[in-house]
Amino acid sequence: MDKNKKMIVTVLLVIACLIAIIPLFALKGAEFGGSDDAGSQMVAEIRGEEYEPWFTPVMETLIQGELPGEVESLLFCIQTGIGVGIMAFVMGRFVERKKWMTKENKARK
Repeated sequence: MDKNKKMIVTVLLVIACLIAIIPLFALKGAEFGGSDDAGSQMVAEIRGEEYEPWFTPVMETLIQGELPGEVESLLFCIQTGIGVGIMAFVMGRFVERKKWMTKENKARK
């Protein structure tokens, strides 16, 4: 990798870190709520009554209570990892197929 590309990658990484860190310090005391809470509040404002969920989550029904935040985060991370793994596998297959087809076309000529 040449020096110019290394510089670009470094600058982009610094910018990405700043985008993630600056709001935490710039917005002291701000509430970073989830979309579930915001959606429930919006429905309550529009309908004029409290939002009533249609069903309870399967895991909460099985353990007869609410999942701890750490377990919820773990399940979300596992789901994300599986999704990324599938996407990386598919993209890798496309790259390998392209290489294989390029070699095959060169062999024909």
